[in-house]
Amino acid sequence: MNETQQNKNENRNQNRQNHRSKRRNHPPKHKDKLKVIPIGGLGEIGKNMTVFEYKDEMIIVDCGLKFPDDEMYGIDIVLPDFSYIVENADKLKGLFITHGHEDHIGGIVYLVKKLGITVPIYATKFTMGLIDKKLVEHRLVTSVDRQVVKAGDRVQKGSFEVEFIRVNHSVADSVAFYIKTPAASVLHTGDFKIDYQPIDGEIMDLQRIAKLGSQGIDLLMADSTNVEEPGFTPSESSVGATFYNLFRGCKNRIIITTFASNVHRVQQIIDAAASYKRKVIINGRSMENMVEVASDLGYLKIPKNILIDIKDMKSYKDSELVVITTGSQGEPMAALGRMAHGEHRFLNIKKEDTVIISASPVPGNEKMVAEVINKLVDLGSEVVYKKFADIHVSGHARQEELKLVQTLVKPKFFLPVHGEARMLVHHAALAESVGTDKRNIFLAENGTILELDHRSCKITGKVQAEPVLVDGLGVGDIGNIVLNDRKRLSEDGLFIVVVTMHKGKAISGPDIISRGFVYVRESEELINTAREEVKKALLACEEKGVVDWSSIKNEIRESLFRYLYSQTNRKPMILPILMEV
Repeated sequence: MNETQQNKNENRNQNRQNHRSKRRNHPPKHKDKLKVIPIGGLGEIGKNMTVFEYKDEMIIVDCGLKFPDDEMYGIDIVLPDFSYIVENADKLKGLFITHGHEDHIGGIVYLVKKLGITVPIYATKFTMGLIDKKLVEHRLVTSVDRQVVKAGDRVQKGSFEVEFIRVNHSVADSVAFYIKTPAASVLHTGDFKIDYQPIDGEIMDLQRIAKLGSQGIDLLMADSTNVEEPGFTPSESSVGATFYNLFRGCKNRIIITTFASNVHRVQQIIDAAASYKRKVIINGRSMENMVEVASDLGYLKIPKNILIDIKDMKSYKDSELVVITTGSQGEPMAALGRMAHGEHRFLNIKKEDTVIISASPVPGNEKMVAEVINKLVDLGSEVVYKKFADIHVSGHARQEELKLVQTLVKPKFFLPVHGEARMLVHHAALAESVGTDKRNIFLAENGTILELDHRSCKITGKVQAEPVLVDGLGVGDIGNIVLNDRKRLSEDGLFIVVVTMHKGKAISGPDIISRGFVYVRESEELINTAREEVKKALLACEEKGVVDWSSIKNEIRESLFRYLYSQTNRKPMILPILMEV
């Protein structure tokens, strides 16, 4: 064989090797794409929920709720829109939960009720314990197929393989998900931070994440909550030292509020109390439930005889007591809020009390928290909160942790999640700064359909994903019209006009009732003139031969509106009531 022929053969062999290598690095293209559809959690903090759909199969990651904004008068909670899931209920293979916070599990019972079928739920032990409390309360235990898993487990559901990966967060047993399908693979971080000294000793499994990254991950979905914060989030263990320092010099009763789900924070409080020989009172429904679940499952180590009932606290000196309570977000009906307003059944704030708020306000709750702090200060207690002591650390990753995960995963495509609009934009820029191609970064909103495979990713449409409002027992029956009415009532009040009619003519009235507009007894001239305006409107209708009650009401409403606005520059809701005798 001459040299020319030998070179040709070598080139041919090299080309074959290169082709095989390319085939390994770029898996064959699948006709069917993986759909990723965030139903909640984008452009907001709360109601986190994402649908993953491949062919005729579907899984859901998380199902949370959101607490109402100030403008949502009377609303209890806000849920994701389950419409798309209900329409495709026959495809549902399972509900996978990253951790036990309300913005990730609070909507589960509502989804189960809506679907009306047995729902498989996969969660770690502590997360499932918190879910169980909700299922028992709503009598839905038999409506779900509970599957308790642990970090490192893999679950195969149809075409979906879901691996549970240990992460650190402000609640025990938190996990990320590696989701693998024939079309594409996804790493969903859930809520996380990198804690090198966690209270339970369980460090985030960065080794597994790095290995998956080296194998190739198509899409990364990462927590954006703290993306605006530089550096690293401090370890949860750093808070324990502050508790010991505060307890050391304190001769008074100590009242501490924190997030009920933060088992590790509660553990550190109990440890500090035990060290200083104080008894511990657990107060507030969600705190009591959490402590019960955590201690039963072995996540809380409570020394013998340290817990006492709140009814027995009078048997102890103030210097012997620690109260762990709910109300860290300033909620008026939570235990600390009721204490601050003197409405608690067993405990009133005293001048000598030390109150520690071991939490940061969730966005939107700043005003409520400030009001509670001011009230506690007015009562003479010493209030310790984050601005003056290191008594809280976040459970979410800051910039350097997010950059570390981004570089370990090396995703082809990136979708920032779990954050308000500005956070998602910042996270996109952060990912680009560490080498992710800007063209492969997607900023989406709730309802966006993202379709991807090993080679491509694009936004292809949108599903219905409007917030669903819960008011008492009503789910989704309150909309913008009702909210606008409530807002108007709160701002301008109500003006009711009652007229008794007989055969189209007024025979009694008009009687006027004012609520939230003017005080009738102090506004007699205004009320009397308003009556005359109504009489004029009724007379005008009679002269025109108008007998339709809807038209008569409109005439009364318009006439009164003109008069009241001219006299007060206010726009009360005017409600005419006509009664036939």
